[in-house]
Amino acid sequence: MRSPFQFVLDFFESEPASSESLASAPQRETVLNPVRFAHPQANRTVVFEGVQIAYAFARAKRKTIGFSIGPDGLVVRAPQWLSLKEVEAALQQKSSWVLRKLSESQERYHQLEHTRVAWHDGAQFAYLGKPVQLCIDPAQGSAQLIIGDTNVLRIGVSAKANTAQIRDCVQAWLMRQARELFEARLNHFAPLLGVEWKKLSLSNAGTRWGSARVDGAIRLNWRLIHLSPSEIDYVVAHELSHLRVMNHSAQFWETVRSVMPDYAQRRQRLKTESLAAW
Repeated sequence: MRSPFQFVLDFFESEPASSESLASAPQRETVLNPVRFAHPQANRTVVFEGVQIAYAFARAKRKTIGFSIGPDGLVVRAPQWLSLKEVEAALQQKSSWVLRKLSESQERYHQLEHTRVAWHDGAQFAYLGKPVQLCIDPAQGSAQLIIGDTNVLRIGVSAKANTAQIRDCVQAWLMRQARELFEARLNHFAPLLGVEWKKLSLSNAGTRWGSARVDGAIRLNWRLIHLSPSEIDYVVAHELSHLRVMNHSAQFWETVRSVMPDYAQRRQRLKTESLAAW
């Protein structure tokens, strides 16, 4: 019989961890801050190992319980017919997973704060895996990247521009570069995989690099443009492979391998990356 609960996992997890593997996995000794685990739309509370977790609970038209953990915290969605007692029992059964994921989410939050750029003349940010220095030049027309010993992006904003205006100008340039590059790489890998993508959307998701739908729609996080071309290619090939296999089965990974023999190494490198804070 199919279990009445399931997980919404991070991009890189191929399948939910079993109860046995969670029990045998080394436990983090991170001190959890209950305030961090209060979802903005929280309407229920649970306590695991002395840690209070306020989570957002909602009924949905679905056959299973869905647990998802994002930047805001824990969200639980359950079918109409399932009692609250059954929902809480399922949540309690997976308490180790919930605590581990919330701890990891907290760590990612702190990592993102360290990557946040102070947007001013001379600020540095990553572009295709390499540092770029920002130069504010009111006389500059459209933004221009100058390649040299130090890569420089010249943008034409007022010398009195505030932080938000400078950031928005740089972001607009990065998003243009991202769309152009992503389309080129989709067009490169799609014929090799024997698939056809229909639409590209740029995502601003907080925890996911990309996604694919059976209708050929691809979503890629524009902040991938901060990473190396090798890592970008992995995400592109990964999502296009889903147009052939819409799961993370052995067949799926063989599909990725067919166009990227070293995908495992690229995947491992990508696991160490954090989405840049904006």
